[in-house]
Amino acid sequence: MDSISTLILAISLIIIMFGMGLSLVVDDFKRIFVAPKAIITGLVNQLILLPLMGFLLISIFTLPPEIAIGVIILAACPGGPTSNLITHLAKGDTALSVSLTAISSFITLLTIPFIINLGLQTVLGQNTDIQLDVLQTIAQVFVIVIIPVSLGMLIKAKKASFAGKMEKPVRIASAVVFVLVLVGVIIKERANIIPYFQKAGMVTLMLNVATMGLGLLSARILRLSFRQGISISIESGIQNGTLAITIAVALLANSTYAIAAATYSLLMFLTGAIVIFWSLRQGKAAPVE
Repeated sequence: MDSISTLILAISLIIIMFGMGLSLVVDDFKRIFVAPKAIITGLVNQLILLPLMGFLLISIFTLPPEIAIGVIILAACPGGPTSNLITHLAKGDTALSVSLTAISSFITLLTIPFIINLGLQTVLGQNTDIQLDVLQTIAQVFVIVIIPVSLGMLIKAKKASFAGKMEKPVRIASAVVFVLVLVGVIIKERANIIPYFQKAGMVTLMLNVATMGLGLLSARILRLSFRQGISISIESGIQNGTLAITIAVALLANSTYAIAAATYSLLMFLTGAIVIFWSLRQGKAAPVE
């Protein structure tokens, strides 16, 4: 997306994150860290299983080098605010989703250079010096996720009746933003959709679906709640495509590395919509454990 579209999306996400905060209390986060099995499971999926799946897929598929490297860049990236939005709409554990996004965003500042260099070495037999803008990444997480969620929680603590009245309108607004972003991305990339899908469609779809499936499976094996499983599945399978494109274009100076991320960014909204529909149909996600 261009800079104006990115700014509009960021502002929309800030408003939505504020709305999410209106439905959360401090105890939601305390519960996660007092019983940390869910957050540990989510981090293992994001930081270990996701990159492993990326390397497995580029070894199975016969891919052009630029697509293979693009897949590894994606697999190295954390979840972003979009995963929080999809979790919110799917009535997953929003506090768990926000916590996973924040923690993984900080940890991947260290893991992204290692994973991408390993990918470059595997595919091209070369390394490069990758230095992420630490302050920018931290600022993005705080401005788009942590600050608006915290403000929403503060208002809920002070004005519980207002927060209760706003929960349904915010959920509706979130759904509208989700649909508008999906439509906007498709319209903007309509000329590239077929070429992108021909080059990277199947492998990026497999990365998306397989990691979401692993997230849900691991949650079930460890007997986590349905809501926690939904959050872990989405956080594992919905990656920060914007960050992946930035790394490809700005840090590696190769726009062809961004093809996989651009294709993935289209697909993740479609698969995210399916997960939302499926989760709501289950009738298990609504109760708060």
